[in-house]
Amino acid sequence: MGKPLADSRSRLQGKRALVTAGAQGIGAAISHALIAAGCDVFVHFRSSVNEAEAIVATAEAAGVHAGCWGADLTVPAECQALVSAAVARLGGLDILINNAGSLVGRKTLAEAEDAFWDEVFALNVRSLRLVTRAAAPHLIAAVETGGGASIVNLSSLAGRKGGHAGSLVYSTAKGAVLTFTRALANELGPRGVRVNAVAPGLILGTSFHATHTTPESARATIAGIPLNRGGTPEDVARAVLFLAGEYDGFITGATLDINGGVYSA
Repeated sequence: MGKPLADSRSRLQGKRALVTAGAQGIGAAISHALIAAGCDVFVHFRSSVNEAEAIVATAEAAGVHAGCWGADLTVPAECQALVSAAVARLGGLDILINNAGSLVGRKTLAEAEDAFWDEVFALNVRSLRLVTRAAAPHLIAAVETGGGASIVNLSSLAGRKGGHAGSLVYSTAKGAVLTFTRALANELGPRGVRVNAVAPGLILGTSFHATHTTPESARATIAGIPLNRGGTPEDVARAVLFLAGEYDGFITGATLDINGGVYSA
């Protein structure tokens, strides 16, 4: 007989989560959702120190442990320092949310030089790899003491279908995140660590789309979405919360599409 069903709060109560780029936009929504579910949360930031400290204050007011740390995740030593700080503050890790990444800019194949490819891959793939490598021993240790561990990687609809004009490099990097997710699920599954991904589409109210998507482009995209609206950071956070709660479940190597029905695998 299977385990009885439980809501996300009871499943995540007391679990320890690290969220990269967890102080703004989608990352902040994820951090707040985990806190509301009873998780202890460690928030990574690059420059948003005030926002990160505000999330920590919210967590502490809710009675859960929290901390934050600034790091450049393209630097191996800083990734290791981040994970070490999170483990020291929370006493271990049960959940890793790899949210850090950026489009950087829109360039065609002819315009994108090697340095641009390197920058985009460093932000979206190398950072994820470095943080995951540093966190993996702690997640595996959590399996032995807590029954399971979970990694959720943030990809993109662009990684599924190629993205809009000028997003060749970003789309390729986010496609690599999906492949990394499937391959790592195979590698870490025998150790009890689940690895899944989410692929958001048009998520409004984020600095990403405020910077890289014009209002005209957003309206055109929404016109093709069956649900007839753009998404919100909270839409993504709910999906991440579900996959994070599957730390001892039977879902791994999966990608959950969050795009209002415009694309499904």
